[in-house]
Amino acid sequence: MHPTSAAAPGRRPTALCRSWLFLAGADEATLAAAARCGADVLIQDLEDFTPPPLRPRGRQIARDVFAAWRAAGRVVAVRVNALDSPDGQVDIAAAMAARPDIVLLPKVASPGQIAALDAAMSAAEAQHGLPLGSTEIVANLETAEGLVRLGAIAGASRRIAACLLASEDLVADLGLERTREGEELAYARRRFQLECVAAGVLAIDAPYTYSDAEGAAADARRARTFGFRAKSLVRPEHAPEVNSALTPAPAAVAQARRLIAAFEGARAAGQDRAALDGHLVEVPSYRAAQRLIERAEALGRWDGA
Repeated sequence: MHPTSAAAPGRRPTALCRSWLFLAGADEATLAAAARCGADVLIQDLEDFTPPPLRPRGRQIARDVFAAWRAAGRVVAVRVNALDSPDGQVDIAAAMAARPDIVLLPKVASPGQIAALDAAMSAAEAQHGLPLGSTEIVANLETAEGLVRLGAIAGASRRIAACLLASEDLVADLGLERTREGEELAYARRRFQLECVAAGVLAIDAPYTYSDAEGAAADARRARTFGFRAKSLVRPEHAPEVNSALTPAPAAVAQARRLIAAFEGARAAGQDRAALDGHLVEVPSYRAAQRLIERAEALGRWDGA
């Protein structure tokens, strides 16, 4: 990832943020309760989740909402409206005054949209005495055009720490039929994750937009098999399912330790690889096992804080 500055002291690093929860921007009771749901990132959504008549109230309460979330140990985010919309500039001014950690921009299809947001955020940081570049950007990709231009979009600002894939808008843009199983998005999700890896940014998977916890858990496990380490969600009760699926399980950590021990033992004996449970363990598998353990330990430090 390439934000201009590291996360503020005491804030969970973006790379360790698994669950990204969108919340209605003017629903004060829901915003307050969300701090207890377990999601790593809480997003006050001033766009689709907040009807235009309620957006002024959402902007007005942002400062208190963000303070409460931060006190609860959550990463604070806001999704503003497109800057060329009637609400966009007003949103970004109010949001930056409330000092979020991350700003999400919807329906990004070109690098120019990110450059414009970066400039607006820089001006607001200067106005409010914030370190220049301290607020990160997450680009929401919701169309085929945005997906195929991901590399250029991610390179448009050093603030970009992640990109997020939409589900409903992307399905509509592609003319697909939305299903609970989500097979219609399988290719887009795989390509999105690959493009994010190539661009050096965190890939945030599309949300599961149905209510059942069993389906949410299955979708999160599928995201893990696609290589995702982060996933967006629209229901607070799904946060534990997402966090569990995207956290290395104790059994996986134990197996990684066995693999490392076998490989290091083979190397010490002058062998180029090790045999473990029928698997020929080579350098890539060894390094992957090391990364899995490092992630599990890093998440454990934050989850136990």
